[in-house]
Amino acid sequence: APGGGYPQAVAPGGGNPVDQIDPNVAQWFQAVDQDNNGHIDAEELSQALVNGDMSNFSQEACQMMIKMFDTNLTGKIEINEFGKLFEYIQKWKAMFEGFDKDRNGCLDPGEFTQALQQMGYRFSPVFIQNLLTKLNPRECKLTLDKFILVLVQIRRLTDSFRTRDTQMMGAATLQYEDFVGLAMGAHN
Repeated sequence: APGGGYPQAVAPGGGNPVDQIDPNVAQWFQAVDQDNNGHIDAEELSQALVNGDMSNFSQEACQMMIKMFDTNLTGKIEINEFGKLFEYIQKWKAMFEGFDKDRNGCLDPGEFTQALQQMGYRFSPVFIQNLLTKLNPRECKLTLDKFILVLVQIRRLTDSFRTRDTQMMGAATLQYEDFVGLAMGAHN
């Protein structure tokens, strides 16, 4: 019988067969899953992911990413979900490194402005400075985790705003509750 007559090994949580998981992803998953329970939480992920300046990814960024890839809503990710998250982070990292012209592991205001412009966003220099100051008050630079965090938030807000900007003029009339819902992620 094909496969030796017995079922293929299945990943924790039921998902795809283990042999379909990229061996590099499986190795990373095992290294990150410090308590070997078959799941990765935000704390484990934060301890495993390092920015270019050697700081760990923030809990906020890790929680956001886990929430994005946690398809079974456990608050943790399993190996199949981790594979998708790993690929997602690699894409963001490549993009980030493309904008980090001086290769110091952080985006300065000029590099971040260029990144936003290349993605089609047109924000004023004052807005960009305020955003960088909020994210990193001491240095006004972005690490990879903050870059991912802020761009995911900008995209979510832009997509939500676009549905309300019926004339596509960069302006919309919002009710107060709608505005608060958008800002807090409670509306689409």
